[in-house]
Amino acid sequence: MTNYNILYLHSHDTGRAIQPYGYGVATPHLQRFAEQGVLFRQAFCAGPTCSPSRAGLLTGTYPHVNGMLGLAHRGFGLKDYKQHLARVFGEAGYETALAGMQHEAGDVRAIGYEHVLPTRSSAAADVVPHAVEFLARTHDRPFFLSAGFFETHRPFPTPEIDPRFVKPPAPIADTESTRRDMAGFATSAQRMDEGYGLILAALDRSGLADKTIVIITTDHGPAFPGMKCNLTDHGIGVLLMVRGPGGFEGGRVIDAAVTHLDLFPTLCDLAGIDKPARLQGKSLLPLVRGDVTNLHERIVAEVNFHAAYEPQRCVRTSRYKYIRRFASRTSPVLPNCDAGESKDLWLSAGWRKIAPEDEQLYDLILDPNEVRNLVGDASAASELSAMRLSLREWMEQTSDPLLDGPLMIPAGAALDDVDALDPDEKVTRYKTSQRAE
Repeated sequence: MTNYNILYLHSHDTGRAIQPYGYGVATPHLQRFAEQGVLFRQAFCAGPTCSPSRAGLLTGTYPHVNGMLGLAHRGFGLKDYKQHLARVFGEAGYETALAGMQHEAGDVRAIGYEHVLPTRSSAAADVVPHAVEFLARTHDRPFFLSAGFFETHRPFPTPEIDPRFVKPPAPIADTESTRRDMAGFATSAQRMDEGYGLILAALDRSGLADKTIVIITTDHGPAFPGMKCNLTDHGIGVLLMVRGPGGFEGGRVIDAAVTHLDLFPTLCDLAGIDKPARLQGKSLLPLVRGDVTNLHERIVAEVNFHAAYEPQRCVRTSRYKYIRRFASRTSPVLPNCDAGESKDLWLSAGWRKIAPEDEQLYDLILDPNEVRNLVGDASAASELSAMRLSLREWMEQTSDPLLDGPLMIPAGAALDDVDALDPDEKVTRYKTSQRAE
């Protein structure tokens, strides 16, 4: 085992909507970090919902493999918490600590952190002092510190940025109300950035920066319609920046597609820890060191349960994206989109009456916003067939339970009615395990 420390900084619902990725959302500390480390331009989560995404990153396996089919605070969990990165690295001799947000267990004690720092909330202002204090301690072992912020989750704070000069990200229309909504997001992102700046400054003061691997990422896309809980790149695309030993330096940008699942094997390689055989990602080191130019022929992601049941799978190559829904709908699953002014705009424009398409195929070069569905287009028939086969192969290789029909709802799970309007509107707590409908 090496003496490299690991600092894992993560936010809620940020996607890539920050300054280093070209957005008009000022995050100067993250910009400085990007100029020091390595920024992955095409990074994706394993599932664009909170707990499944984090479970994928922290176990190195897909959500339906590790068991996190839904939200931890709604009764879902990992099949085996011994697979969590904090547990694996703790058993290898690391000092493990959590400050603030985690979304992998209803009871944080199940995860097995050595230290759970007593933050009052997961807001950046409450998390930062405890993370800073931990970094100032004397450590006789390498550490893994997870510092998670509630930012940029809804509800957004009152905007401190002038909405007149803000532009919402695609696929959101540019209107007065959505600019105001985006100004709230940008204000939250600013608080997130300030918090990261304070933690990174504390790391510098500790004298440990040169032997600390710092990962900054988020779980999935922002909480706007068509983003979070969707399998377009608006939902599965995430910020991912890494700085530290092993080649993660120099302000480099990498365009090759990577996934959150690649972080676990990467950290094992850097730390000199044997990689568990179950891992489904690939180490980033050959890519970062220039030994290869591409890690993945395809990226795969999934949605199962969020506030409500909405089973979907996608497979993505450098050119095409294929999305399949496994429960036909005549209207969107609206409780899987958080309430806000942008959602209100879509609803007023008739969103409720638009049936989601069971299959979608997009050309990511000619149609990067994924709006022109090529299913049914004769010129794309061969690509559609190939992507269908690719997804089927992946589902079989990973023993995807959707192959056997609707997923099982575990006893104790809490889910919204699929026809509700907003999260927590019509919730059922399931006393016994049963199949979703």
